[in-house]
Amino acid sequence: MDERRSRSAGRAGPQGDERQREDLDPGIRYVNLTAELAPACHRLELAAFPEADPDGLLSEEDIRLFADVFPAGYFVALDGDEPVGQGAGVFVPFDFETQVQHTIESVCGPHQCDNHDPEAPWYYGVDIAVLASHRGRGIGRKLYDLRKELVRRHDKRGIIAGGDLPGYPPHAEEMDIHTYVAKVVAGELTDPTLTMQLHNGFEVRGVIHEYLAHEHGEDHASLIVWENPGYTGD
Repeated sequence: MDERRSRSAGRAGPQGDERQREDLDPGIRYVNLTAELAPACHRLELAAFPEADPDGLLSEEDIRLFADVFPAGYFVALDGDEPVGQGAGVFVPFDFETQVQHTIESVCGPHQCDNHDPEAPWYYGVDIAVLASHRGRGIGRKLYDLRKELVRRHDKRGIIAGGDLPGYPPHAEEMDIHTYVAKVVAGELTDPTLTMQLHNGFEVRGVIHEYLAHEHGEDHASLIVWENPGYTGD
């Protein structure tokens, strides 16, 4: 997903143990992005979102630049040496009064990372993706947990993302997008991405239009937010 679909660096502070982590799931380990992983991460991006317009996804060039700009904000799940999941984001300012309707590039800059600001209060999640073959193994949840740990460690206000709504197209003729999102939030409908995000502590702050083009023609996303309960503003 960017979460638009579920998409840095030493300047942000010490990286230390952000470089590599082990998960309890057998065979899956978590590392921060390196330039060498860019080609495989780009293949993962394309495979995870076959219905999305490739121009809206992270390119290999974008990913290589991420490795220079903010690798601490880009987590990669590895099965052996092969990326099977990833979650990327940058620190940016965000105004909920004026920026609900936005694109990733308008907030995060060219290559979806150029506007990274180590002093900014929000982590904007530009991408989260898990291969279909590895879904249901807790990888997405772990990627969200790693992001939350990063936000807590740097005392940021929280996480913002545009969440894909893959369950909406079958309902498009019977209800508008706002009704659909409200029903998912109320638990009356289940969306493969938004329901998972709600279970991970996110709340919906609005609907973003013209966010990411898909083959099915629906380009809406939910504006989701997780607020850091330990934020001090220091």
